[in-house]
Amino acid sequence: MKYLRTQRPVWGLAIAMVVPLALCGLFYGLKGNQAVMDTWVFQVMGPLEQGLGRFWSVAPFSVMEVMIALFFLGNLLWLIRAFVYLWRERNGVMLLRQLLTLAAVWLWLWCAFCWLWNAAYYSSSFAQRSGLEDQPHSVEELALVTDWFAQQAAALADQVPRDGDGQFLRDQASWFETGLTVYDQLEETFPCLEMKSVKAKPLVCSRLQSILGFTGMYFPFTGEANVNVDAPACLIPATIAHEMSHQRMVASELEANFVGIAACLSCDDVVFQYSGYLMGLIQLCNALYPVAPEAWSEIAQTWFTPSLSLDWNTNNAYWNALESPVEEAAEQAYDTFLKGQGQELGIQSYGACVDLLVTYYYDQALGTE
Repeated sequence: MKYLRTQRPVWGLAIAMVVPLALCGLFYGLKGNQAVMDTWVFQVMGPLEQGLGRFWSVAPFSVMEVMIALFFLGNLLWLIRAFVYLWRERNGVMLLRQLLTLAAVWLWLWCAFCWLWNAAYYSSSFAQRSGLEDQPHSVEELALVTDWFAQQAAALADQVPRDGDGQFLRDQASWFETGLTVYDQLEETFPCLEMKSVKAKPLVCSRLQSILGFTGMYFPFTGEANVNVDAPACLIPATIAHEMSHQRMVASELEANFVGIAACLSCDDVVFQYSGYLMGLIQLCNALYPVAPEAWSEIAQTWFTPSLSLDWNTNNAYWNALESPVEEAAEQAYDTFLKGQGQELGIQSYGACVDLLVTYYYDQALGTE
């Protein structure tokens, strides 16, 4: 005798889908109210994630990677299970229920992501909190600050440890330790960044991150700043500082790049200083070359020492070798996501940090004349 499988109540699945939809609707209804978003982000969300970061810091590996792997494995097994039921019992209704259950899980995930990270895009920006305006500047001002960054990078290029081939020496264990103090000086200048630092973590699947075109990832569900350590070593210290800025609720990639660079330049460690100057120089040169190629060429001829040129070319060669349709698709997806959160420059907002760099370092650059 064949027994019929007991069907779970439909209302349970309905609630599982309606509740996250309602919470998402609430988020989209409130996201335009900056005062509400500020209260949520800086009094609830931020402290919660910083606490999660300290809790998970006891794990020497990226908990994010484990969670993501288990999540996608669970999705795959659930789908296999659903189609096995369809094949064995020829029950399309059961398949539909399995798929709707999976959809409910994804809805809850998106709901959590909205309230635990996307909200930060609609709260007060770092520029608003710090009083530092990212105003536009003339080409002459841009060239002046670019020249100053190149000069500083050239001066430090031979002071950082290098191997027998002249390559930037990889010592990532010490970099992640130093990262704990890299914000100490900058917090005095910008108190809005103050928090007890939580160590960033290297990614085991760093090569995959590079293939997708990413140098790191902040994970709000664990409060971890995760760093791609397969990328060229000369920029990893600056990337550590960049990802740690997200722990301080700096959501915009524009501002996170600036904050990470400023943290490196303000600290006492020469490796972080050089990495910060190099990352800043890349941003500035990318902005300067299209509008004043002659000025860029003069800067390169004047300041690009053999060591600085080696790091510059090593970084370019690494990323050029990984260009692929996969990277382009991932970049386009992330660009769409950023624009969807009000970041109208999309992924190009990485280059827009130039305005903040020129605003903040113009007086120092002018003082070298």
